[in-house]
Amino acid sequence: MATKIRLQRHGRKHHAFYPIVIADSRAPRDGKFIERIGSYNPNTNPATISLNFERALYWVNVGAQPTDTARRILSQEGVMLMKHLQGGVRKGAFSQEEAQRRFDAWKQSKVAAANAVKAKLDDDKKKAESKRLEEEKAKNNAKAELVAKKKAEIAAAEAAKKAEEAAANAEQAAEESAAEAPAAE
Repeated sequence: MATKIRLQRHGRKHHAFYPIVIADSRAPRDGKFIERIGSYNPNTNPATISLNFERALYWVNVGAQPTDTARRILSQEGVMLMKHLQGGVRKGAFSQEEAQRRFDAWKQSKVAAANAVKAKLDDDKKKAESKRLEEEKAKNNAKAELVAKKKAEIAAAEAAKKAEEAAANAEQAAEESAAEAPAAE
């Protein structure tokens, strides 16, 4: 039986996630499988991969052939590197401890690179948010200035109107007092 390491498609339209399975090469893509060894979710940023490393390594060592995408995922997680290093140990090129040391060094560099990418994404997100906040503050200040200017214009117009009314009232009072004064004489 020819076994394959491949992805099954699950999820809804435009929001798929993929279990990583060991299946007979003749089985349908989403059909019967032998074992599920992990999952791949491309919807997150960066993509989320969970993998049972030991089982994946076992299946690769017994001859399961990964598809192109599965091979990329296995390489990214280090399964293919460990298979290569175990081949070197079997040939006597180096010891098991050396192989494990090389793998650990590779894994540390991989984790450091992933953390750097996540930190950069977080930093970019914070910068974009602060920039958006500054733009919003600038717009709010401009709008507040415009509102204050309109209120000042309205207050000035009301003050002018009150002054006009006061002048008219004073003029009318003066006329009334002038009209009353000759009548009293």
